[in-house]
Amino acid sequence: MTDSLFCRCLLAVSACVLAALSLPPLFQTAAQSGSKKILVAHRGASSYAPEHTLEAYRLALAQGADFVEQDLQITKDGVLVCLHDLTLERTTNVEEVFPNRARLDVSEDQAPGAPPAKHWYVPDFTLAEIKQLDAGSWFNEKFKGARVPTWQEAIDLVRGKAGLYPETKGPEVYGKRGFDMEKLTLEMLKKNKLAEPGADAKTPVIIQSFSAESLQKMRFELKTKLPLVFLIGFDPQKQWLTADGLKRVKEFANGIGPAKGLIEREPQLVTWAHAAGLTVTPYTFRSSNTGKYKDVREEMNQFLYTFGVDALFTDNPDQFPRR
Repeated sequence: MTDSLFCRCLLAVSACVLAALSLPPLFQTAAQSGSKKILVAHRGASSYAPEHTLEAYRLALAQGADFVEQDLQITKDGVLVCLHDLTLERTTNVEEVFPNRARLDVSEDQAPGAPPAKHWYVPDFTLAEIKQLDAGSWFNEKFKGARVPTWQEAIDLVRGKAGLYPETKGPEVYGKRGFDMEKLTLEMLKKNKLAEPGADAKTPVIIQSFSAESLQKMRFELKTKLPLVFLIGFDPQKQWLTADGLKRVKEFANGIGPAKGLIEREPQLVTWAHAAGLTVTPYTFRSSNTGKYKDVREEMNQFLYTFGVDALFTDNPDQFPRR
């Protein structure tokens, strides 16, 4: 190799390294592997398989997900499982298997005289009981027999193939039941030797939550150094989604995950977040709800390359527009 060719190669390598390092730390691992924009499979490939099942996670991996999301709930016997809802009835046949185990809830907006709603809460059931449930038939009969996975099962499946993107769901609810979701989450990562940034280059970990208190607890009390993302569904008092508010978010998180409509109404949010040193990962992009866009690929393309977000959550990993 000539000296001039060697110099050009060295400069090219250096440029790639600098480009990766210039990104927020949240996505350096993906950048170093050659991906500029990050694909997070929302509950797995959940447009094509029942959400939060190993089947949905496997398909997400096959469709090229950089990260696979796991919403975390806690069983009666203290095991973390992957499920979006606090209750089991929407995505399992719990009503058939345990018809007499529901709680009767009366909500504030319930019509006068209406009967209490029945709900089967995850922490009312042991893992062994939850493993009896069919978590696939509600989506399609071909998935009959799919089970609610433990988080350990999800880790075992995803590890080495993509990153993990767990969410602490309802931490305050579980706290009232005597569980410490944040501690359980970090202990499980420690058990799997994933509790430190870069511990497994093939399996980066990002933790997300809608609860600022949950993220603050993990950052300041439990001292995690893992990247944290603050999810924001709405902000009517503009506590967070201003230039100054996002600087406060930076004190306890590395990124924000806003509802996509918030960015569409105020694209400047992306600029403000980047100026505060935060990444931006909006949710949720799905083929069943694309609004004014002709399809989900066009919608994702707009957010990634026009609005300039760093990553996004999608039910359709196969439609992610890479450049």
